Amino acid sequence: MPDFDNSYGRALPGFYTRLRPTPLKGARLLYHSASLAAELELDDSWFSGDKAKVWAGEQLLPGMDPLAQVYSGHQFGVWAGQLGDGRGILLGEQQLSDGRQLDWHLKGAGLTPYSRMGDGRAVLRSVVREFLASEALHHLGIASSRALTIVTSENPVFREQPERGAMLLRVAESHVRFGHFEHFYYRQQPVQVKQLADYVIARHWPNLADEARPYLAWFTDVVERTARMIASWQTVGFAHGVMNTDNMSILGITMDYGPFGFLDDYQPDYICNHTDHQGRYAFDNQPAVAYWNLHRLGQSLSGLLMAEELQQALDAYEPALMAAYGQQMRAKLGFFTTDKQDNDLLTGLLSLMMKEKQDYTRTFRRLSETEQSSAHSPLRDDFVDRDAFDKWYSQYRTRLQQETIDDAQRQQAMKSVNPKLILRNYLAQQAIELAENDDISALHRLHLALQRPFADNAEYDDLAALPPDWGKHLEISCSS
Repeated sequence: MPDFDNSYGRALPGFYTRLRPTPLKGARLLYHSASLAAELELDDSWFSGDKAKVWAGEQLLPGMDPLAQVYSGHQFGVWAGQLGDGRGILLGEQQLSDGRQLDWHLKGAGLTPYSRMGDGRAVLRSVVREFLASEALHHLGIASSRALTIVTSENPVFREQPERGAMLLRVAESHVRFGHFEHFYYRQQPVQVKQLADYVIARHWPNLADEARPYLAWFTDVVERTARMIASWQTVGFAHGVMNTDNMSILGITMDYGPFGFLDDYQPDYICNHTDHQGRYAFDNQPAVAYWNLHRLGQSLSGLLMAEELQQALDAYEPALMAAYGQQMRAKLGFFTTDKQDNDLLTGLLSLMMKEKQDYTRTFRRLSETEQSSAHSPLRDDFVDRDAFDKWYSQYRTRLQQETIDDAQRQQAMKSVNPKLILRNYLAQQAIELAENDDISALHRLHLALQRPFADNAEYDDLAALPPDWGKHLEISCSS
């Protein structure tokens, strides 16, 4: 039996409302992640019979203390006031045998005091998308919440049209967001801001207990974690779509998947959320938005830190972002040393890709096959402007020859950071359409493939192929 606690509920009275999940009618387990279950020390018996009732909110395990958290936030750059867990309930914190503590959070668990005009439910479409996206990012090596189970039902939920109600059980080290701090700051409750900061430091940064300026060290680390997360998003071509402050994790992990998207054609101004009319959350704007969000968090911490300390912490953002992005992009290009021309080579390739609408993932994967002894690149035939590509490739090849590593080692290293397969929107859509008819074959196969995104596995070559034209034009909204 898993061991549960709820330190959040015990340490922070007044930061939540206690309530149990509201089960869906005719709920049943549709799918679960066997690999994550093993990490959570759960055997197969948890996914059948009476034990499976926990995934539908019908049964609580000993030690669980379900609650809905209250927080606020800026949405699309505008203060939105009180928000909170409008359809999610924090069930408790699992205590793993290795000492880790992981929140269990049930999404689609029914109405809470923070549902506002919402119905407290999730639809199968959105649950499948979040399940696949969080698993995809995790296996790409990017910090993320994880998805364990998908529960479906015959319960109708109304969005643009009636859809099947569903629930998602996700786990994360914490569900505390920037918006938690904003909530109490804007309510002029500095004691609660400090109480929350002390709680997250004690739970997640115990190493700071003896720091002379623990709040400064902590906020600086939050800034740097966020910068590294954003750098990883940009490196793999991931667009979150709704970077509101209430969707930003205090631990720098990706969470709250809605209208996300991975780049197909390289479009720096790619907008994955069709309700984002101003392009605030466009792909190339994500680094700036994260910095803006960190400023909002810093403002909320102004009772704990001096203005110059806040600025000192915020000043760590750009160096951390550029260091992480530079390191990761240099690895994608196959460079093991640093040279002043590296940035020009990167921007030159990206410019060619943008001009000719080359696929982001495929281009870097095929670049991984380059042999520095060969004057011909496997990428050349993908480009219409051969002269422009040849000029770039000549400079790139010269740069490769500065490295002492051989082709085989470099190609292997490049393929370990340039995925062959990503979660394209059309692949998720195909899995959703079958799942809505109780067919999990595409969901299961895609999930297995996403767990090995860097592998040269011919079995999944069709999933790694370029998307059909219709797959590039799917419209995804916040209701997703």
